[in-house]
Amino acid sequence: MITVFDRIQIARQRTRNAAPGENRFFLFDWAVNQIEDRLSVIRRAFPVCVQVGARGKPLDQNRFGIETLVTTDLATALLKNTRPAVVCHEDFFPFAHQSLDLVVSPLCLHTVNDLPGALLQIRQSLKPDGAFVAAMLGGETLYELRQCLAEAELSLSGGMAPRVAPFADKPQMGGLLQRAGFALPVVDSDIVTVTYESVFSLMQDLRRMGEGNAVQSRDRRFTRRDLFLRAGELYAERFFEPDGKIRASFEIIFLLGWAPHASQQKPLRPGSAERRLADALGTQEITAGEKPH
Repeated sequence: MITVFDRIQIARQRTRNAAPGENRFFLFDWAVNQIEDRLSVIRRAFPVCVQVGARGKPLDQNRFGIETLVTTDLATALLKNTRPAVVCHEDFFPFAHQSLDLVVSPLCLHTVNDLPGALLQIRQSLKPDGAFVAAMLGGETLYELRQCLAEAELSLSGGMAPRVAPFADKPQMGGLLQRAGFALPVVDSDIVTVTYESVFSLMQDLRRMGEGNAVQSRDRRFTRRDLFLRAGELYAERFFEPDGKIRASFEIIFLLGWAPHASQQKPLRPGSAERRLADALGTQEITAGEKPH
């Protein structure tokens, strides 16, 4: 397994920002709200649920018939006032086979080193027809910051160190859900735009969220201030709003999958359609290797 993220550093970052205070977890709260919206159209109860990630608010137990809600996180400090709770890595899911009705994860899976393994363990922990709903940061997240930091560093030093985590995209996540054995997988995304006074206030907010640079191959040396000053200038020139603030994009990918069950809808057998697609579209059918007239 390739180690992309420094999980010890991630635990430190989350622990540093575990104390109560200003609303630094607004993005996580928003993700929980979106997960709840998706669950609201499913007309059934989920007696035993696990919420992966303790940043932000807990899932509303009363809305979804949840009798037991277990919260997990890598950082012990985030679980101090939460019961029941389990301290664990996201890619070492310590729940029994077919023991859960629902697993949700608001913005926690994007820093997992073994994401295919984590998804497989989640699916195996679900009872047949159990549900998995997650939100995770996607490939367009912080593209503005990445672009400006890279250009600033190249112009000042002629090289470039990884400063923003790599993110998966929708096609990759759809493939990983299928690979993990989820039935009826659904993947969609939304872009959340947040405005800031400067690049420094953006980076401060990321640190407060516990989302600082935790890439294993990051440059451990002290970063020159002129790098951030130049990146800030580029950012203000290219990604500004009418009020003078800068914008930062967060792509949130939503995942929905089910543990397989005999009652679920199955895809039709190839060749079983009663009408040809070409007839329905009013076009000419062309077989492989045949040129159109």
